[in-house]
Amino acid sequence: MDAKTCAACDCRLEGDSIRIAIEGKQLEVCSSECAQALNEAEATILQTGGGSSGQRTLTVRSIRTVSGRVAYADAGSGPVALFVHGVLLNKHLWRHQLASLSDIRRCIAVDLLAHGDTEIEPDQDVSVTANARMLREVIDALDVGQVDVIGNDSGGGIAQIFAALNPDRVRTLTLTNCDTHDNWPPEAFKPFLDMAAGGGLSRTLNAMLADKAIYRSPGALGPAYEQPESVSDQDIETYLRPLVRTEQRTRDLQRFLAAFDHKHTVAVESRLRELRAPTLIVWGTNDVYFPVKWAHWLAETIPGAKPPIELAGARIFFPEERPAEFNRLLRTHFSKS
Repeated sequence: MDAKTCAACDCRLEGDSIRIAIEGKQLEVCSSECAQALNEAEATILQTGGGSSGQRTLTVRSIRTVSGRVAYADAGSGPVALFVHGVLLNKHLWRHQLASLSDIRRCIAVDLLAHGDTEIEPDQDVSVTANARMLREVIDALDVGQVDVIGNDSGGGIAQIFAALNPDRVRTLTLTNCDTHDNWPPEAFKPFLDMAAGGGLSRTLNAMLADKAIYRSPGALGPAYEQPESVSDQDIETYLRPLVRTEQRTRDLQRFLAAFDHKHTVAVESRLRELRAPTLIVWGTNDVYFPVKWAHWLAETIPGAKPPIELAGARIFFPEERPAEFNRLLRTHFSKS
């Protein structure tokens, strides 16, 4: 039997393929990005194996804001949960959360400025504070009042800034291993920043795409995963391919990296100390970038925070690797808030 391939990019389909409906015809694709490529006008996606009740409907959209045309995945209905990814990734990080939690929330996962399919102008501000402004613009454009905000990695830093500057728009906050106060950029990530500053970003990204083992290696993104060998080739394609789609997109990412500066998170400390939104902090204990002490710093700083929940042995990208455990925590957090 011939192997099935993606209707958009012709890569071999694995077990987590996605079925989409376009003009009444059902096709199979490997990712939400490929679905959007097949139909830029809101392809309806049927995500297989999602959640306790089977299939969930996921839609890939984009919306015009002052910060650009922001791409996002949208699943479910009801109160909105807004998911914010970190550097080098995109909305694909949150696929398991959107599939599992869309029965109790309208789950929206955005692509940050300089990431994924979000379209921006050359040379515009792409700092974490600019990304926090973009989140406000997105929910304004969607006519959404309050949101449950969930952030990971640099997306967690952005979530802190958004919550600190817009406390009236935050129903709840969830922070996982992320940039906090003056602990960023973290020491373990500085060699990557130095490489990018030295002009090697395009070469490095293309090398990881050409040989996926490089992405999984200890010298690249391997330390971000508990089991880097389990990251599929298609996951890596979904994360990195948009970053090299054009030279301008790679330059945008380079500017995002160059803008890393803890002044952005330090500046909102006083406002975090006034934040009453119920805050869940979930932290992997084996993270080389963000030690668990920062989870406790956040819990002591944010008045609405509960004591941190530590996931023994987990690393920074545990929302992708341990979705069932994390989703249970989110479900409980939402239900009690």
